[in-house]
Amino acid sequence: MHHLILGAGPAGVIAAETIRKHRPQDAVTIVGDEPEPPYSRMAIPYLLSGKIGEQGTWLRKEAGHYDALRINVVRDRATALDTASRTVTLASGRQLGFDTMLVATGSMPLRPPIPGINLPGVHPCWTLEDARRIMALAVRGARVLQMGAGFIGCIIMEALAARGVQLAVVEMGDRMVPRMMGPTAGAMIKDWCLARGVQVYTGTKVEAISPGAPLSVRLSNGERIGADLVISATGVKPAIGFLEGCGVRCKTGVLADAFMQTNVAGIYAAGDCAEAFDNFSGRHVVSAIQPNASEQGRVAGLNMAGLRAQLQAVTQINVLDTLGLVSTSFGEWRGLPGGDQVEVTDRNAGRHLSLQFKDDLMVGCNSVGWTDHVGVLRGLVEGQVRLGPWKDRLKADPTRLVEAYLASAQAQGQWQGARDERRR
Repeated sequence: MHHLILGAGPAGVIAAETIRKHRPQDAVTIVGDEPEPPYSRMAIPYLLSGKIGEQGTWLRKEAGHYDALRINVVRDRATALDTASRTVTLASGRQLGFDTMLVATGSMPLRPPIPGINLPGVHPCWTLEDARRIMALAVRGARVLQMGAGFIGCIIMEALAARGVQLAVVEMGDRMVPRMMGPTAGAMIKDWCLARGVQVYTGTKVEAISPGAPLSVRLSNGERIGADLVISATGVKPAIGFLEGCGVRCKTGVLADAFMQTNVAGIYAAGDCAEAFDNFSGRHVVSAIQPNASEQGRVAGLNMAGLRAQLQAVTQINVLDTLGLVSTSFGEWRGLPGGDQVEVTDRNAGRHLSLQFKDDLMVGCNSVGWTDHVGVLRGLVEGQVRLGPWKDRLKADPTRLVEAYLASAQAQGQWQGARDERRR
């Protein structure tokens, strides 16, 4: 059998290794459209900050890793899929047949329709080549303007600050990290950044970028800012354009069931391009974080190898360190219809906590500055721990998180199981 994997990120690599483990005689091919060895995009900020070199971004550091596993890595890009003939056409014109296939093509950066967006000195931050161009311009003292203050944008901002640049961030939303944080938390992160010398414009758009040295950036508030480098971090979308008209069902991403299989038998999807079925919420979810890509790639690989494996849940977790301020977003942080919530804020201490409930489950949360309780927050949300009387106690005093977790999880045997697992 031939197992074809489109995409050389974590989902694709883990799927390929999983198949090879269980199907030692089958052919396995990974198609990746960048010249470098398969790498993690989430490592790029560490490259920008100087904490690692390029090799530190590689998913597998050992020389000859893929050759040793007899995994064929092809440098090319899928342009069309024919489900009837079970073939994929590549940008080079080459066609590859398959018995099973995984779509793990990830995401691609959104390019806002702004005059001047294609000028020299304006770059996304998505590939290693982007990182090289940014590092050449983001030298100490350089004026850098970044469009976008979402989760990815804040990680990039952290890396740029470490390079000693003069940084301005423009976010069209009414707060920083608007898809991860509520109004109070987003405003606190903005205040934190302002206090550390970063210019932050929220509720503001970049209207145009004019050529020159420096570039001239016109904002919707009427200001003009000079910049030696402009970075576009305005979001991403699943890279699935090549699937148009092929019969594989897509919405925001490629629709996949709990086995990571699409509506076409033998064709699977995983990672940032997948809209996977989440048993916890009962709906399909795109959650573009590396832990999801890794687990979905593993589950897809097992099923492609003829075993039976099911995705337990789509993890919705974000933990963000913004210039030293740690914030988190877990699960349904906006809340669910018919649910209730509690919120506590201490701006002087830089701490905020918002808990969302449905019946006696904590279904989501936001936190700022609660670094000691990140594991407890995750355990309560992902573990679907029945709180019973502890729900009302938490609503009266949200800071009693540890007590609530220990009492409720231990009563249900979850805490004991977690403790035993750590001892193994």
